[in-house]
Amino acid sequence: MDFNATFHDLSGASVFITGGGSGIGASLTEGFLRQGAKVAFVGRSDATAFVDRMEAETGNRPLFIQCDITDIAALKAAIAQAAEAHGPIGVLVNNAANDQRHETLDVEEDFWDWSQSINLKAYFFACQAVIPGMKELGGGSIVNFTSISYMMGNTGYPAYTTANSGINGMTRSLAREFGPDRIRVNALAPGWVLTEKQLDKWATPEALAGHLERQCLKDHLAPQDIVESTLFLSSKTSRMISGQALVVDGGVVVSG
Repeated sequence: MDFNATFHDLSGASVFITGGGSGIGASLTEGFLRQGAKVAFVGRSDATAFVDRMEAETGNRPLFIQCDITDIAALKAAIAQAAEAHGPIGVLVNNAANDQRHETLDVEEDFWDWSQSINLKAYFFACQAVIPGMKELGGGSIVNFTSISYMMGNTGYPAYTTANSGINGMTRSLAREFGPDRIRVNALAPGWVLTEKQLDKWATPEALAGHLERQCLKDHLAPQDIVESTLFLSSKTSRMISGQALVVDGGVVVSG
């Protein structure tokens, strides 16, 4: 991954990423490692091979803690372990999510609760867990991943889009509450990023062509586009940006 910018203040920063071992999350982990950050991440699946590869490729070994983020006690323990290893967390990236497709009339209460626990509840409690350490540091940056799905009014995953919208409300409230502590809280809303999962499940030639037609910029989004935007929001380069939702989608939601 070749970057267009280097964010010097991220070198040595203690960074915590949820879902940092696969998909966009793996690219985020790599991106912060290449900036010289001390990265800890959680994921449900064993990521030892990924950790070994990152150390070999970047010279910087991340700390992997296996954890189901719906287990809030385990998530808080993982954050505490990361802070013990790397120092108080200065950057939190709430990236983990599950956009499993579903129909409104088929949703049962257990599924609804499961979806909210992954896509919204864990975000809140991760923020809660890192804020005391950020206060000690004199500030910090939280980046909450949302999606343009709710902005577009997409169908096919209403529990997911509900959580996406909630993330934005939570982001604005936390930004207001903790701004006096110089803690910045922003949301990042990716468009259709062509990860392996997307290519395997939904990115048919017809679907890709239709989506590209809606974009102002006629290039497909790659993980690096999201990584560099996250690095910007995490760095003091964006020190006066808080309570915002940065849309990185090639111009879909502004063009209609």
